[in-house]
Amino acid sequence: MQAPLRPTQARSLLSAFGLQADHDLGQNFLTDAQILDQIAYLGGAEVGRTVYEVGPGLGGLTAALCQRGAQVTAIELDRRLEPALRCSLEGLAVDLRWGDALDFDWRGVPAGSLFIANLPYQVATPLLAQLLRSGRFAQLTVLLQREVAERLTARPGERPYSALSALALLCGGARVLRHIPPGAFFPVPKVTSSLVQLRDPHHPGEELEAFLQLAFHHRRKTLRNALGLSGYRSGQLQAAWERLGLPAAVRAEQLSPQQLAALAGELGAPA
Repeated sequence: MQAPLRPTQARSLLSAFGLQADHDLGQNFLTDAQILDQIAYLGGAEVGRTVYEVGPGLGGLTAALCQRGAQVTAIELDRRLEPALRCSLEGLAVDLRWGDALDFDWRGVPAGSLFIANLPYQVATPLLAQLLRSGRFAQLTVLLQREVAERLTARPGERPYSALSALALLCGGARVLRHIPPGAFFPVPKVTSSLVQLRDPHHPGEELEAFLQLAFHHRRKTLRNALGLSGYRSGQLQAAWERLGLPAAVRAEQLSPQQLAALAGELGAPA
């Protein structure tokens, strides 16, 4: 099969090889051909472009990427899917890798590559951080559960605003391209998904990323108290607060990424 899989084909393919979707791995295969082609188009897949994909599953998106002429490397954890995946990708030039994407050497991919994938919920946040940290991608186009997409695209003061949100904003910002209903997947999930894109991301540095994690780690506490629990001295915090003119009881979610970056610059690493 070289065309993106329709729902009936996905069901038949799993049945033919005695397979079932693994809930623990977050396997919900996107099977709507029109949406698959749209994702490949919006992600920038075209002749001559190098594209990396994580979680190809049954190969629907992989095939759509290949059909647009992209040079695709697909990384899949679930080795059970190998016979079905090779069947669905027969005749297509795909570099298929087996293993955990969190262990992949993302810093070694060609500069200016594209990343286009339907990411499993369990790895979405840590994998995105790795991809941004690598500095190798011209664009990231990812299908996420709507909850994760809202955290990735949130702004200061919004409830989902988090360390991931601040990092994404410092990397250039993320935007939602469209929402995708549960019926476009097999098996049908209980949640809506969102297609999110980060264009020309530029990572602000691992020290600042680590500081953001500390700042948002104790969300119910004031930022000053949260950082105190992370090892910053009281006098050190007092001086930084005075220099930056921050309210004493301010919380991390009330500050812009730029304000958080300025605070990180003032404080340095914990004592």
